[in-house]
Amino acid sequence: MSLLSLFLIAVGLSMDAFAVSVCKGLAMPKITFKKAAVVGLWFGGFQALMPFLGYILGSQLSNSIEAFDHWIAFILLALIGASMIKEALSKEEEEANDSLDIKTMFLLALATSIDALAVGVTFAFLKQDILPAVTFIGVVTFLLSMTGVKVGNIFGTKYKSKAELAGGIILILMGLKILLEHLGILG
Repeated sequence: MSLLSLFLIAVGLSMDAFAVSVCKGLAMPKITFKKAAVVGLWFGGFQALMPFLGYILGSQLSNSIEAFDHWIAFILLALIGASMIKEALSKEEEEANDSLDIKTMFLLALATSIDALAVGVTFAFLKQDILPAVTFIGVVTFLLSMTGVKVGNIFGTKYKSKAELAGGIILILMGLKILLEHLGILG
């Protein structure tokens, strides 16, 4: 997988975390580097951990489903992307909460990284070198989450749904690219 493809997947995966970070920033009367870093570490850490766990799970299954793994990768990425698009287009508003306590951040980090577990399974099917991939995903999510806190504090929720929509589209396109490459349509 190319560095550009990996970067696009990392950005797509981090959009949920970015959106929640925007909400965190919106709820904070005053942000500090430490608060933004705490948010970034939680989200970046979980976005790195979950694909690693998915990779371990997928590695156990990859040999038995190698003939159709590209279809599974496409379906997983398309479902995750469609879910993000649906959420972006939803009219429901999320409640702003500036708490950074362990329980709150654990639940948010887990909720925003479940899709990364499925991507980790996909990486196993594609025989992707996992350590550089999860490090890259974690760092990208860390940086975007810190940025999201600042953006939320400055601009509010104006860009939240646009970020989720963009992330969903990116993941669907990456799934389609993987499928087309394995079918020999793309070189």
